[in-house]
Amino acid sequence: MYEKHYPERRFNITIEFLKAHALSPSSILDLGVENPFSKLMSAEGFSVENTRGQDLDVDRSQLLSSSAKITTAFEIFEHLLSPLEVLKSIQSEHLFASVPLKLWFSKAYKSKTDHWDRHYHEFETWQFDWLLEKAGWEIMDSKTFTHPVRKVGFRPLLRLITPRYYLVYCQRKS
Repeated sequence: MYEKHYPERRFNITIEFLKAHALSPSSILDLGVENPFSKLMSAEGFSVENTRGQDLDVDRSQLLSSSAKITTAFEIFEHLLSPLEVLKSIQSEHLFASVPLKLWFSKAYKSKTDHWDRHYHEFETWQFDWLLEKAGWEIMDSKTFTHPVRKVGFRPLLRLITPRYYLVYCQRKS
């Protein structure tokens, strides 16, 4: 069913999770610039608007003015210094988000070439649940999944069996 390699495997898991809870042609505000996954959501019939690449820790105006019914944030919150404020600023009724899970056998990700591509947070599931609750979201469904790599060794074996991503569907609390 799912492709055996990344990112297609992650994309397939995520799009199936989204389609299980959201009907197209729902309007989506996708946090982050246009990317292969936002194009996939559009191809599946969703009406997708992406943020413009602004620093969401500083400029949340697009979140505050959006009328989208759904906000998606796939691997976004780990890059923010203040994900609580961003989560509180979302105006949508529904939120789909995924975050990388903290791995005991690996340090937090930091690109050697791109100063924006680094993780300020890597979560345990209970930490992300608590953050969502504090921001006024109720988790309706969640899923963890692995991130296998095509390498030989102890860490690749651990990645085959240790969940790396946490995916949630939430509704705004009344």
